[in-house]
Amino acid sequence: MTMHLTLDPAYPALGGDFFDTVDPADFPKAQLRFWNTRWAQAVGLGDLTDAGREAHFARFEPLPGWHEPPLALRYHGHQFRQYNPQIGDGRGFLFAQLRDGKNRLLDLGTKGSGQTPYSRTADGRLTLKGAVREILATEMLEALGVYTSKTFAVFETGEALHRHDEPSPARGAVLTRLQHSHLRFGMFQRAAYEQKPENVAALADYAITHFYPELDAREGEDRVAGLLEAIARSSARLTGEWMAAGFVHGVLNTDNLNVTGESFDYGPWRFLPYYEPGFTAAYFDETGLYAYARQPEAVFWALQQLAGALSLICGEEALIAALNAFPPAYRTEFQSAFLRRLGVEQQDADSDEALVRSALTFLRESQAPWEAFFFDHFCGREPQERDVYTGEVYQAFTDALADYDPVRPERLDHAYFKRETPVHMTIETMEAAWAPVHETDDWSALHALLDDIAEARAGYDLGRDRTGFLTGDKA
Repeated sequence: MTMHLTLDPAYPALGGDFFDTVDPADFPKAQLRFWNTRWAQAVGLGDLTDAGREAHFARFEPLPGWHEPPLALRYHGHQFRQYNPQIGDGRGFLFAQLRDGKNRLLDLGTKGSGQTPYSRTADGRLTLKGAVREILATEMLEALGVYTSKTFAVFETGEALHRHDEPSPARGAVLTRLQHSHLRFGMFQRAAYEQKPENVAALADYAITHFYPELDAREGEDRVAGLLEAIARSSARLTGEWMAAGFVHGVLNTDNLNVTGESFDYGPWRFLPYYEPGFTAAYFDETGLYAYARQPEAVFWALQQLAGALSLICGEEALIAALNAFPPAYRTEFQSAFLRRLGVEQQDADSDEALVRSALTFLRESQAPWEAFFFDHFCGREPQERDVYTGEVYQAFTDALADYDPVRPERLDHAYFKRETPVHMTIETMEAAWAPVHETDDWSALHALLDDIAEARAGYDLGRDRTGFLTGDKA
């Protein structure tokens, strides 16, 4: 049943120092290519007609009861560790904010919706392939239990775009995403760069009020340090989930990380084909700064930059103590996420660490397909016969796994686990689904892949109510 739409203009209330009003692009056509029915129903937009979907998510006419113009959000950021004060929402805007069924604040933000004051020489557009890649990233991550934004709607726009990393002209698209917060680390950095402690404080108050209300009773430095620690712990959880999913975000700049610890804004992402610590997603990441195994380091570094911005309103000692929560939290969250992927109950920290270490040792030495490994051993079931499942290292892993109880062995009766192979979102899988769209406008392979992902999501049923969305079907 579709819930009632409840709008809440929380971010516009911060005032004009935090955004610029903009106009959406006037696209020559609007052809619906993706609509997230589950999440539309969850937030009160499930009853929109086809005309309503186009009006609000391709033409960006305001939702009924929303009186704010589109807002291009202001922020700075470290990009590959070089500070850039020239960025901000360059091809997107905050379209609306609303409340979910548990009264939690949600944002509807865009990508590819036109030029803004921060576009510089760019056209403010998104290619259709870029939109498809974001659909696949968010759907797959949700299936694997990662706290991610949701691709809400994609319309093809009828524009021909020129890009150096895609065959040109490329087809244009506009995407809307749903997430709890677009409050990026770089927003605090901008306020600090401008030497406006009052704006740093306003952003901190906004984050506490809407995302960490348990901190609201605190005062002074304890309040600010508490916020940083909460963000550090949320970021640790997200990083652990990425690592267990074998996901490489690709561009962990400070403007691509937010205060809720929510994965969003997908560019050159990849999933590991097999365990390779140095695996990178972006062709331009020449030094491997954001390689798979360096993601915890990258997130921790970004948190330190956030702490630097918060130093305008909080003492160094308190901020350092808050930052120190990240390393142990990450270790705990990674082990927890890894065991959830294996479908087994946690035990004590030492045993859990030993199990994860034995699994990674096997994965490194065998080069077994990453996703197949979790699929084959979920809830301790008898794995498929594969040539790699042999030898002393594998035996050590299975002996350790045998001491663990399955969390929900009934999940193995699901149709997903009757398959011979799991959905594995490698670059080859993504390209195979995209190629027919590009070549003959045939969307059947992509739709089949999305159906497979939906089956995986239902099979694993890893949805958990956290500070953010339920990641499974329980909207």
